[in-house]
Amino acid sequence: MSDTQTAEQRVHRGEWPAVAWSFLFFFCVLSAYYVIRPVRDQLSGAVGSTQLPWFYAATFVATLSLTPVFAWLASRFPRRRLVPMVYLFFIACLLGFMPLFTHEGLVSPRALGIAFFVWISVFNLVVVSVFWTFMADIWNETQARRLFPLIAVGGSIGSLLGPAMALRLVGEIGVAPLLLVASGLLGTAIVCAMALGRWAERHGARRHEPGNAQAVGGGVFDGLKQIFADPTMRTMAILMLLGDCIGTVNYALVVDYSKATFADAVARTEFAARLDLYTNLFAIATQVFVTRWLLARHGAAPAVALHAACTVAVMLMVLFVSDPHGIALLQMPWVAIALLVSRGLAYGALGPARESLFAQVPRSLRYKGKNAVDTAVWRFGDLTVGLSINALRSLGVVTLGFAAINVLPALASGVLGWRLARRIERRTANDAAPVASAG
Repeated sequence: MSDTQTAEQRVHRGEWPAVAWSFLFFFCVLSAYYVIRPVRDQLSGAVGSTQLPWFYAATFVATLSLTPVFAWLASRFPRRRLVPMVYLFFIACLLGFMPLFTHEGLVSPRALGIAFFVWISVFNLVVVSVFWTFMADIWNETQARRLFPLIAVGGSIGSLLGPAMALRLVGEIGVAPLLLVASGLLGTAIVCAMALGRWAERHGARRHEPGNAQAVGGGVFDGLKQIFADPTMRTMAILMLLGDCIGTVNYALVVDYSKATFADAVARTEFAARLDLYTNLFAIATQVFVTRWLLARHGAAPAVALHAACTVAVMLMVLFVSDPHGIALLQMPWVAIALLVSRGLAYGALGPARESLFAQVPRSLRYKGKNAVDTAVWRFGDLTVGLSINALRSLGVVTLGFAAINVLPALASGVLGWRLARRIERRTANDAAPVASAG
């Protein structure tokens, strides 16, 4: 690697404390999620993918209801209070679930299962969306391209620890103690957010921007309105729906494999945890060895294209490779490998690229429009795709047909994402040019 390339990816001296806090912040957020995620996935495997639309519908209603609530909070509270409030709410929910898992009979198993599935699905979207919104608010666009892949590694390491803990402990101690562990991790995330807020107000590159760190203002439905009114947010919403199609189809195929292959909850949980472990190892390798270089040198567009191209390739493997058992070393079928690759690159390449683009849009879009896309649009996509899968199955479409269908959204997301990234980065460069000339 040349000195120029190294300099473009280097963390600058004054940035190290905040990078370390950001790294630990994301580590805690995803560790907390992945400690309890396999419990949700084993529930899905127990009922099969035909029941997923009901779960998705409940989750969509919940996220659609919470989107105006978050917009209201962002309108009235500065970020130093907003982020801790959101995470404290989810800590309270985790602690509230503990007696329901500890004492059987308080609620029916089915009701608890549905509530837990919906809550974890909302929890995942909100805590991750709030984290990246916060990151885009304290780092400018140049820093985002250099630092977001490195910060994302913290989350990926956390996502390795979470399933590893679940894989080791679920058969011995059950769910309730894992909820307490997740609560402690979220508490640490709050400490990180507070430390980052203080650093940003004193040293952050955006500290001199008007209104930085203050309440965003505006109305409670601004985020939903921005999806339709703003071209950037509208395209982001379409890209989210395309990515959701890829992920939900792959997830449904893996859920059906799990239901058909494993007879009990522990075996399904171990399979889900193993798949998460392999996926996140792949994501870390991508973040460290590929995405840091791509973003720093070439911007977000090539990272978006990488995700699309590899997703197309792995879906074609599902279609045309005769051995359905996949790669023996991984002990995974091809449908699971397809999920591993597409999800790993979504975390390792597409995610940091997408978040670096949000660092280049107005603050109101970062806090409101982005949250609406990351929550309500995502879960609307889950519901729509889940219903479509069931409808296609009723017409006789099987695994190979779904693999073929999934090639189309992968291609579309690559083309649309490339064009959006180039447009945003070109606009940012044009806006910076007069400032540089004046200097």
